[in-house]
Amino acid sequence: LETSPGVAEVTFVEKEPVERHTIISWEQKNSCILPEDLKNFYLMTDGFEMTWSVKTDDAPMPLGSMVINSISQLCRLGGSSMYTLPSAPTLADLEDDTDEEGNGDKPVKPHFDSRSLIFELDPCNGNGKVCLVYKHAEPVVSPDTEIWFLDRALYWHFLTKTFTAYYRLLITHLGLPQWQYAFTSYGVSPQAKQWFNMYKPITINTALLSEEADSFVNKLDPNKVFKSKNKTPVLKKKPPSQPTGSQKSHTSMTSAKTSSLAGNSSKK
Repeated sequence: LETSPGVAEVTFVEKEPVERHTIISWEQKNSCILPEDLKNFYLMTDGFEMTWSVKTDDAPMPLGSMVINSISQLCRLGGSSMYTLPSAPTLADLEDDTDEEGNGDKPVKPHFDSRSLIFELDPCNGNGKVCLVYKHAEPVVSPDTEIWFLDRALYWHFLTKTFTAYYRLLITHLGLPQWQYAFTSYGVSPQAKQWFNMYKPITINTALLSEEADSFVNKLDPNKVFKSKNKTPVLKKKPPSQPTGSQKSHTSMTSAKTSSLAGNSSKK
């Protein structure tokens, strides 16, 4: 990163390893067992945080952000009410039994209710949430986990089967803004795609992304917008009609002139 053009202020926050008893207490509190690869990660470092900026004019602008929450911030999503009122809505209220489940090769999406356990791994700078998901929590929590991305519209998108695979994706994509949206059907935003073109990782396929996102991007055809149309000619406005009195006087004067001219011609 430091050798890339325009990159400045690469910051890596070193964190102490997590004690084994802390991991055990987390598992007991949440009634589930951490995946082995994630457990080994926490035994090396209590989370991960790395940021970098780009030079714009004189001031650096924050751009890349790679975050894995510490074990204390590995909190359950949708476990409590959003408000303090007893009848307050929760994420479980968003569940729709009519949703299609696992059609074709698509994996079954997580549930906000008690059928799944969801823990936030990465807040994604407000662009969504990367979550560790236990999809089978009833009657006993299954140790099988997956990594899913929850976008801002609260739709689920599958990322990887294991934490190690997601960690590699995070590093490979350099923490570019909205990089998780590359794994959704609507792709990254046009602004984020510009950053991808400048600092795109090796595995990214921008041509494929552009094809997938074409149906979701508003297309502007200048030839149609500024096409000359056959305009109907605008008729000039007639001068305002004169008052009735003036019209009568003008008519009498004209008839008088006509009669005098006729008399002169008869005399001749």
